[in-house]
Amino acid sequence: MDLGIKGKYALVTGGSRGIGRSIALALAAEGCNVAICARDEARLKETVKELKAKGVQSIGIRADVTIPHDVERVMKSVIDSWGTIHILVNNAGGGGRRVSTSIEETPENVWLDTHNMNTLAALRFTMKAIPFMKKQKWGRVITIASLQGREGGGRPWYNMTKAAEISLMKTLAMSLELSRYGITFNSIAPGPIIFSDNEWDIFRKGNPEEFQKMLDLKPLGRLGTPEEVAHLAAFLASEQASLVNGASIPTDGGESKSF
Repeated sequence: MDLGIKGKYALVTGGSRGIGRSIALALAAEGCNVAICARDEARLKETVKELKAKGVQSIGIRADVTIPHDVERVMKSVIDSWGTIHILVNNAGGGGRRVSTSIEETPENVWLDTHNMNTLAALRFTMKAIPFMKKQKWGRVITIASLQGREGGGRPWYNMTKAAEISLMKTLAMSLELSRYGITFNSIAPGPIIFSDNEWDIFRKGNPEEFQKMLDLKPLGRLGTPEEVAHLAAFLASEQASLVNGASIPTDGGESKSF
């Protein structure tokens, strides 16, 4: 299937590893020019090299998405290089780490830092991209949320920010001011995704028996891969997904309990 995005310009935040890297590569495979930002300079350079090997233009910008100035600098770099942006993938985020204290004693900075890393980062990039999408009357904004943003459980400081990201995409999708410009807003809600050296990989290596017990309770008997999330993201960025707007799509192998 030709996704119809060859020659378009995309930005994937947190695009140097994991889900972000896989999305960037999936877009590049469709002929899309891809910019990525991340904090790790070495990983940025390596991923940009992989993207260029697919015959597309690519730029890498070292940045911390929790810093407003860095967000502005990333967008300026993209616009200075290409003049516009067609596809924005808000992938950078995190803050799901465990803390040793009880919920009521969890320091406020944990809640605020997680909010800044997820919700505010997605909001800032989206607001910067919208004017260009409106001008060209075409755009795709895809935010990588989490299964935990759709359901209860988990760590509340993380869940609430992912729920906010899903709400942001849905609310913007319902705006006539934006949708009439051919811009769609969707979120993807991955379940547990494993890749090299992430928390699931560390758990697998450190506690193989417990890891297997956990897998035995999963509907598919395994965790997901970044590539499986990336395939969906590439479709949502496509011309063929023009009617998909305001959706929050789980990629969890059937783990979620909601319809």
